[in-house]
Amino acid sequence: MDPIVEAALKKWPNVPHCYGWLALDARGDWYMRDDRIQAAGPFPAVKGSRITHDKLIGFIHRNYAVDERGCWFFQNGPQRVYVQLEAAPWIWRLQPDGRVLSHTGQEARVESGWLDEQERLFLVADIGLGLVHTQDMGPAADAIEAGRWTVESTTRQALLTRCGVVLAPAPEAEADSSA
Repeated sequence: MDPIVEAALKKWPNVPHCYGWLALDARGDWYMRDDRIQAAGPFPAVKGSRITHDKLIGFIHRNYAVDERGCWFFQNGPQRVYVQLEAAPWIWRLQPDGRVLSHTGQEARVESGWLDEQERLFLVADIGLGLVHTQDMGPAADAIEAGRWTVESTTRQALLTRCGVVLAPAPEAEADSSA
């Protein structure tokens, strides 16, 4: 976490959390969802404004975390901005040298592979559950054929439950992991 964020948390410890305003799609892109966009429909049917500012994206990446409920958030100064996830908290990018990186650039060690009912490839890694980016399915197939990963079938809901991931965070009394 950025030092400026840690300082803000100490200075303003009781800032209310924010829900519905930030989303991560299945390609690792961040979206802002203001009141108008939220009223227009749920994510990902209505995505909102794609964030393209490199410094803002870097700030989000450095301050991206998960709470004890399995809800992912961006710590924006003293406020937690909870993230709506289209598929998973991590989007995996496969590197030519065999490494697996998250959409935030964090290296991950793959523990297991899973195909959901839509035949999307998810990998469980030491840092959590992620979806393989669509552009990396060729190298992923090569890794499976080479025996680097084994893949089992599951349902999306079973995988989310197994990994403790909440796709659509809500205030605690309303939390729902099935969205």
